Amino acid sequence: MSRRRQIYEGKAKILYEGPEPGTIIQYFKDDATAFNAQKKGTINGKGVINNRVSEYIFTRLGHIGIPTHFIRRLNMREQLVRQVEIVPLEVIVRNVAAGSISKRLGLPEGEQLPHTLIEYCYKDDSLGDPLVAEEHIACFGWANNEEMQDIAAMAIRINDFLCGMFAAIDIRLVDFKLEFGRLWDGDYARIILADEISPDGCRLWDMNTGEKLDKDRFRRDLGGEEEAYQEVARRLGLLQNEDGGPGEVFDLSTARNKLRGSKTKH
Repeated sequence: MSRRRQIYEGKAKILYEGPEPGTIIQYFKDDATAFNAQKKGTINGKGVINNRVSEYIFTRLGHIGIPTHFIRRLNMREQLVRQVEIVPLEVIVRNVAAGSISKRLGLPEGEQLPHTLIEYCYKDDSLGDPLVAEEHIACFGWANNEEMQDIAAMAIRINDFLCGMFAAIDIRLVDFKLEFGRLWDGDYARIILADEISPDGCRLWDMNTGEKLDKDRFRRDLGGEEEAYQEVARRLGLLQNEDGGPGEVFDLSTARNKLRGSKTKH
């Protein structure tokens, strides 16, 4: 596929004009950021892993009736998605105390919350993505009441599904970030799931050891980020096992060699 016009470059992805009207190509980068881009680095192969993990999760969510922007994966780093108008909110779904909620409320990290909690942050890096209430959202018109009901209902359904999916591979889903968009059909817009779901935006802990298998390894200078991302993909059946196990897999070292030769095209 010929390279299209670049529309936008974010912290983890580049968006290009799609091959058909109403489509976009998402290119997943290896760049890693934390603390609203105050900390920057690289996790080798992260874009390849996130592309496959997000494809896998969005496809499975589609099977249970969650509408998403995902159309298909194009190659190791790119996927074709529907163009949407992003709702300017980060939707944080929390099952266990960790990260900012532990700091804000003095909760011990790892404490199970009484029930699943949904928080909303206004998407603006210059402001530090501040936590907002539904009253703010309504007041400033970021989403209407019907849209918020759809967002909350989908977030709970997604959480229920992902908790079970990850538990089946001995991973505890601590919390995760979602983004939603409006898909317009004339004057009518419906809310659908957008962006990505990957170890970049999830806290994933090994159920037996408590080992962190997500971007917290980068945030906290724990090391082993590349191995952690690979472990999530391996458990999902997306990465070649050391013993060459079966399944829909790819070999990351081979992928890296192929990608080195194509980086100049991007």
